[in-house]
Amino acid sequence: MAEQVTILGAGIVGICTALSLLEKGYGVRLVDRDPPAEGASHGNAGVVSPWTCVPQSMPGMWKSLPKWTLDPEGPVAIRWRYLARFLPWAVKFLQAGNVDRLPAIADAMNALNRPNVELYRRHLAGTGHESLLSDSMYVHIFKNPAGADLTQLGWRIRADHDVPMQVVNDGELHEIEPALSPDYKAAVLIKDQARALDPGAIGKALFEKAQSMGATYGQMKVDRITPSQTGGWLLHTDKGEVEAEKLVVAAGAWSARLLAPLGIKLPLEAERGYHIVFQAPDITINNSIMDTEGKFIASSMRAGVRCAGTAEFAGLDAPPDYRRAKVFRRLARNLFPGINVDDGIEWMGTRPSFPDSLPCLGAVPGQENLFSAFGHSHYGFGMAPNTGRIMAELVSGQRPNIDMAPYGIERFQ
Repeated sequence: MAEQVTILGAGIVGICTALSLLEKGYGVRLVDRDPPAEGASHGNAGVVSPWTCVPQSMPGMWKSLPKWTLDPEGPVAIRWRYLARFLPWAVKFLQAGNVDRLPAIADAMNALNRPNVELYRRHLAGTGHESLLSDSMYVHIFKNPAGADLTQLGWRIRADHDVPMQVVNDGELHEIEPALSPDYKAAVLIKDQARALDPGAIGKALFEKAQSMGATYGQMKVDRITPSQTGGWLLHTDKGEVEAEKLVVAAGAWSARLLAPLGIKLPLEAERGYHIVFQAPDITINNSIMDTEGKFIASSMRAGVRCAGTAEFAGLDAPPDYRRAKVFRRLARNLFPGINVDDGIEWMGTRPSFPDSLPCLGAVPGQENLFSAFGHSHYGFGMAPNTGRIMAELVSGQRPNIDMAPYGIERFQ
């Protein structure tokens, strides 16, 4: 009988991990409170970029934070009653943006993202859903052409990692994206990447593939995990105890809460993101578009035009504030004068974010047969397929072909 691995979390990271473990001959069981590929795996902006290597925290960002947080329509919101709990994480976040730390973080981000389009296409092959991943560029747009300056630090980091980029002017930009407002005068194009036309549907297609390969699924709420007497783990759930020989924790923002009783304290923040989908937009967007001023992404998907972004810090349990999603109506009209915003559907999901923009991947120190695969911040959808490949290698005792030190839980202990 094949050795069994239980994956706690059926989001895109857990699903990709399941596929890679199944390819190695393991038996796999996925466990989640919610149906597969919901949450952030469904509601993200759909960007699949092999070139993602610029951390969230950058030098000088602190200068913009007061303006962003005080603006009710700004890209960052903090619930004031949560402020005291948020501040220690914020300090670590700003420290991660020190210039001397950026090269190592950028290299580690690059290593996780570089093969993602290829791996997604391989996973989707034979599912009948291959067309859900479309070739794309990432179009960073500017009202002031001076903003498209490749000598700025973020663009220099990309250049150091061989990212294919091109600056285009007003005319070229509007040939590429005719629906854009004439207020936008320049753009930086990041080429040779992809976008998801329905991120949730990709996750569900890959989950069905995993099931066809033998994976099982249990929908249950896991309250805690404890070591079992056999060297494995017990999952204490609302449907009773579940035994696991090997356990991969891929429960996103809830992962740190599960590990805390084991004495593992982690600065994992529940960074809440919102989106709105305009179902009858009357426009088409040809690529993933980043509004560099509004700090959000717009993309055409099967369901309509999705505008996604913002960061809200309020903890895991606070109810959504859909005013954060309604902001996108005004921002979308500024971006696309011809867009119909009358029938938007709003959504909120929770990103699991560490201060250094990197996840925790690998064996949990001091805990037999327990592995971490969570904390991918804004990049979970892009990092998922390579995370799955790496986790399958680690579970099977192999050494991945990348340096694992930047992703270790030890960096926070």
